[in-house]
Parts: sequence; C-alpha cells; structure tokens
Amino acid sequence: MKRIVLLGLVLGLGACGGPDRFDGGRGGRPVASGPISDACLGSDRKARSPALCGCIQAVANDTLSGADQRRAVAFYRDLQSAQDTRQSQRAGDQRFWAAYTAYAERAERVCT
Repeated sequence: MKRIVLLGLVLGLGACGGPDRFDGGRGGRPVASGPISDACLGSDRKARSPALCGCIQAVANDTLSGADQRRAVAFYRDLQSAQDTRQSQRAGDQRFWAAYTAYAERAERVCT
C-alpha cells in the first residue's frame, strides 16, 4: 500500500531537465525540464505545478537513466502499467522497480 501511495505522489509531481537543473529553484529545491516534467504538467492531478514537476524531473535526472525516465512517463498515462511492473517477476522489471522506488522516495524527500 505504501508503494502505491508513493507512486501516486511521484506521479502527481513530475519534472525533467539537464545540467542546469539546480538553477532557478524555489526555496532551494532543484528545477529541471524533461519527459517526466512534461508528463507531470500534462496530468490532471491538482498538486501539479511547474516548480513541483521541475523538482521531480531534477531528481529523476540524478536518479534514473534516460530509458528509465521514458519508461516511467508511461505510468502517467497508464497507472496499471506501474502496478504490472511492480508485480512482475522479470529481472529487468525488478531492477527498474528498485530504481524507480529509490527515485520516488528521494523525490518525496526533496520536493515536498
């Protein structure tokens, strides 16, 4: 249950960016732009904002590979795919989920 709540929090946030991700952050939080930020801003979640989505992207840039970020974007469109990945027994899915969970926990600490 905690993972589902954590997943919802991360999906409610979102952001992306490049090497300048720490420029322009509010309150010392990093801000970036990229695929996760775009998905976050395009979501229907009430908590979304450019600052929050940018912070989440900056954490993703430090935590996830580009391929993992693109994979995580799919969770915004299809929450069931996140659940399927979490429950998968495939080694690749398990590695991705471990990286994604670490990202989500860090984003929660840094961006809230």
